[in-house]
Amino acid sequence: MSSVRQEGKDKIIFVTKEDHETPSSAELVEEDPNDPYEEQGLILPSGEINWNCPCLGGMASGPCGTEFKDAFSCFHYSKEEVKGSDCLEQFRTMQECLQRYPELYPKEDDAPSSQASEDSAGSAEPSDPAAGSEKDSSDPTLSNTESSAES
Repeated sequence: MSSVRQEGKDKIIFVTKEDHETPSSAELVEEDPNDPYEEQGLILPSGEINWNCPCLGGMASGPCGTEFKDAFSCFHYSKEEVKGSDCLEQFRTMQECLQRYPELYPKEDDAPSSQASEDSAGSAEPSDPAAGSEKDSSDPTLSNTESSAES
């Protein structure tokens, strides 16, 4: 025989093997679209922007959160033929804010992918370690001179 016990906000239900053998008569409750703990996408059912969406990468909070929200809202609600073309000022303001915090919002040029392209450019140097250690990489004419001397 099953038993039910209430502990604070929790309801503890102990069931027997016989309880599990009969089909459940539980009715599923429809999800509440206004439940703040329910996962939502970028746009809520009401049409509003979900500023807590992980897809925004935290941009809605932080030192430029207000500027981001202004620009993103303008873009989202834009009715222009070229969507967002009426939001240039808001995006300019956001960009200026982002530039004030380069440690939080690095430029794409500063991203790790640019490091990979520098590494691959460096692999075009000669494989002879002696030649590579003697040349000055800041002088582009030196490598041409060395190549001519070796020929």
